[in-house]
Amino acid sequence: MADVVQYRLERMLDELEDLERRDLFSSREIAEIVKRRRKFEYRLKRPSPLKQDYLAYIHYEKQLDSLRRLRKKSVGRDLKKKGNKKLKKSVSDFAGMSRILEIYRLAVMRYKGDIDLWFQYLEFCRERGNGRMKQVLAQVIRFHPKVPGLWIYAAAWEFDHNLNVDAARALMQSGLRACPNSEDLWVEYLRMELTYLNKLKARKDALGEEKGTLTRDSGAAVEKQWRDENKDLFMSIDQERENVDVSQVEEGESEMKVDVFREQGSSILRAIYSGAVQALPSSISLRKHFLEILDATDLAHSEELREEIIGGMKSDFSNEPEYWDWLARLQINDLKITKELNKEVMLCQLNKAVQTYEEALENVSSPRMFSLYTNFLMDVILPEREDSRNSGYPSTSDHAVEFTSHLLKVYEKAVSMECITEDLAYQYVLLYMQLGKLDEARNLAEKLCTGKLSEAVKLWFLRVSIEMRWVTKRSSLSKDDLRSVFELLRNVLPKAAISEAESLWIMAIKFYSNQKDYLDKLVQMSLVLLAKGGDTESKFSLSSAIVNWVLQTDGIQRAREIYNRFIASPRPSLAIYKNCIELEANLASVGDKNALVNARKLYESAISTYSQDVGLWRDYYSLEIKVGTSETANAVYWRVRKTLNDTTGLIAPHNS
Repeated sequence: MADVVQYRLERMLDELEDLERRDLFSSREIAEIVKRRRKFEYRLKRPSPLKQDYLAYIHYEKQLDSLRRLRKKSVGRDLKKKGNKKLKKSVSDFAGMSRILEIYRLAVMRYKGDIDLWFQYLEFCRERGNGRMKQVLAQVIRFHPKVPGLWIYAAAWEFDHNLNVDAARALMQSGLRACPNSEDLWVEYLRMELTYLNKLKARKDALGEEKGTLTRDSGAAVEKQWRDENKDLFMSIDQERENVDVSQVEEGESEMKVDVFREQGSSILRAIYSGAVQALPSSISLRKHFLEILDATDLAHSEELREEIIGGMKSDFSNEPEYWDWLARLQINDLKITKELNKEVMLCQLNKAVQTYEEALENVSSPRMFSLYTNFLMDVILPEREDSRNSGYPSTSDHAVEFTSHLLKVYEKAVSMECITEDLAYQYVLLYMQLGKLDEARNLAEKLCTGKLSEAVKLWFLRVSIEMRWVTKRSSLSKDDLRSVFELLRNVLPKAAISEAESLWIMAIKFYSNQKDYLDKLVQMSLVLLAKGGDTESKFSLSSAIVNWVLQTDGIQRAREIYNRFIASPRPSLAIYKNCIELEANLASVGDKNALVNARKLYESAISTYSQDVGLWRDYYSLEIKVGTSETANAVYWRVRKTLNDTTGLIAPHNS
């Protein structure tokens, strides 16, 4: 290993001497460079070098080469001021990049499966304009022929950098043969062909030739040439037109001027679309991409192509809710672009979208379809809501009541068709609450919770919160009200994890804070759930929340009664210990002797369960330092030393 490292360092001698001779680096700096490089070289020669070793070496060499270029510019400016010639290129100008390329080569050979590392290698070659780019592209494609992004990257480099359209097209076609199921490849292939066509048209315009001077027969020749070049990928389309004798074209029609580029672009899109659909017949997103490209491009027969694509989508995806949702929202795409529209036009377009959704329900009566439908109506009614801010729909405040009424009918239809889900039911009830109709929301929640959604915890949470709000509207709570709400709580709280029901537990504690009997029942319920391991109390500590609330309402004695019940339960959480210790420690700091005794008892109880918790021991020791004596503090310290496996970070013993 040492011989190999020494050999590699000796090969750097010419470069280092050149750097010193040009006064770019001092002898001390060169010695430091050699030292750093030796460390990196030894790392790379380990039996199993890490990827980070290569990247760290590359990062260092990049920084070093950047510094060299800056100093070379500075030296060049000084020479120019003195009237000397500028510095010529020498070995040090090329050695840095060569070394970085070599490290990259070693890295990718070591980690051939790391695509990110390959892309870093490619980007470095591209940025520096290195001639190794084509070789690296060939290597990575050979190792990873099933990665579509590599084919796209290689084709883009040939197209944009080398201006080699034939090579870019060949790469795209090879990529499609290797990855026929890649949507990105099909889409980018179409973009590339249309971009090339657009460049040809721009070139013709720049040469001063009049637009539309080529006739249709010339266009057919260009189209035939393109199809011949792509015959290994696509079947010929519109075969009959190929066999048409040009001589049979009427004399008047041959004189018509057409834009051959728009015609050719249309043919290209049609051919690539045909191949893409054949390769990915079940991909609706692919066809959406083709439509987006068609809408953004000025092609001949674009309306016919648009109708053809949409018609194909309807025949293939009429049973997919996502298709109908896309089709309905397509009706109002113009509204997203133009905000200041005539209200009648806007309402007409929205009604067309609604009609599309109604048609969809006749074809696809599924919960997913209802969910998409209701989300659309909510976007229209409340375009400013958080989950629809990107919808871009214009304000429909003048017709909000109308669309809200329609939304309620859609929810009702979902219930009648048994397509209601927990989320839909939750939104249905919540809509009534947002409208201020608490009685209707209460009745609806009760109805939905007794049906097939009787186990829907989220809906039950909403029902209980509505019930609490409804009974508190009265001037005084009756025993029946308290009992009915508690029965609901007893029905739903055991079904959910404590962390999921955090808000409901807090509401229940506040609701029964002045009802000792019911609060005791809540405490007992929580004890049962915690004993069953229903919650780890890692984020939300139910026991701490109850103790804190009782402390605020009934005082310290009542809080001690409650927390003693939690401490007595099987394996109480560390959170309740820390909360109760903090409570007692605060009282002890103001001179409460009983509080100090209670805090010590709590620490001892906590340590018996969590004996290896360093923080617990440290807090115990800090408490004794603050309010105890030197003897008690030192006693705790030496107990820590005997108990803990790791005593790192402990405070030194307290000296009296």
